[in-house]
Amino acid sequence: MRKIKVGIVGYGLSGATFHAPLLSVLDEFEIVKVVSSKQDVVKKDLGDVEVVSSLDKVLEDASIELVVITTPSGFHFEMAKQSLYSGKHVILEKPMVVETEEAEELIQIAEEKKLLLSVYHNRRWDNDFLTVKKLINDGTLGEINTYQVHFDRFRPVVRDRWREKKGPGSGMLFDLGSHLIDQALHLFGLPKFVQADVFAQRENGETDDYFHVVLGYERLRVILHSGSIVPSDGPRFQIHGTKGSFIKYGIDGQEAALKDGRKPIDESWGADDPQFYGKLVTIDGEKENHKIIPTLYGSYGTYYKKIAESILEGKNAPVTAQEGLSVIRIIEAALKSSTEKKAIYLD
Repeated sequence: MRKIKVGIVGYGLSGATFHAPLLSVLDEFEIVKVVSSKQDVVKKDLGDVEVVSSLDKVLEDASIELVVITTPSGFHFEMAKQSLYSGKHVILEKPMVVETEEAEELIQIAEEKKLLLSVYHNRRWDNDFLTVKKLINDGTLGEINTYQVHFDRFRPVVRDRWREKKGPGSGMLFDLGSHLIDQALHLFGLPKFVQADVFAQRENGETDDYFHVVLGYERLRVILHSGSIVPSDGPRFQIHGTKGSFIKYGIDGQEAALKDGRKPIDESWGADDPQFYGKLVTIDGEKENHKIIPTLYGSYGTYYKKIAESILEGKNAPVTAQEGLSVIRIIEAALKSSTEKKAIYLD
């Protein structure tokens, strides 16, 4: 098998936790160069990989086919543009970019150059979301009328990191919100309108750390919520349909495992703790039926396996650039809605 040679741009939380560990255990890929100032950290994690100081050092390497950009969001557009013009396939850490016009330009370039452009919306492969998706697609819940997801945290003190400072692409809506929006669009497509409340709830907050976003469809309402001062979580998923409801607590453990230095190489990867299995309630006449639903296994590695199929076999990308653009479009509508205190209808 021909290995796809990869250059990773940035080796912070994203590059070191969500990309390098997956790429390093998949036979389809070989990490050749990493752009980072943390040479010792990269060498410790990845061994004999060349650490370079700039994107140019990656792009001038003719053997590299795929560039994975994990820098702060404000750098995504220019770096992706430069990489595409250099003839490289590109994966962008979410959010794709910070403006829809930037996404549209990148899509046009990728199409002209016949190159892969994809966005790393890895939480499509969370174990809880995969379980919810199956229940919806199987018709177990009937016609869905309410889809509500929380991504809450208890981080009451503002930290000194770029996501919590004013700047392009900072704040929780771009960060956690892009995950929840992508999941919802993956299930239901674009809504008719967006209504949102987005603001800094914490003392000394410089950018948004709270959002409540409603996506309006015909009879369906999608409710996406995140707060940073939540000492005790409620349900993560609450899905209600004409045939039943599904309630689930807890969160997929792949991120925590990757942060602990584990790699997705054993059979237990992506498994859920049985105490967090969701509860399905269905209605049979006047009778309620209660059932515990074992959570499907999560698999972030599936994203990269499908990327390999896209590059080597010409199959569709696991997350298309157009889907990445749609997420930014919803974020922009949510921010406008919050500012103008009204629903924003999409064209």
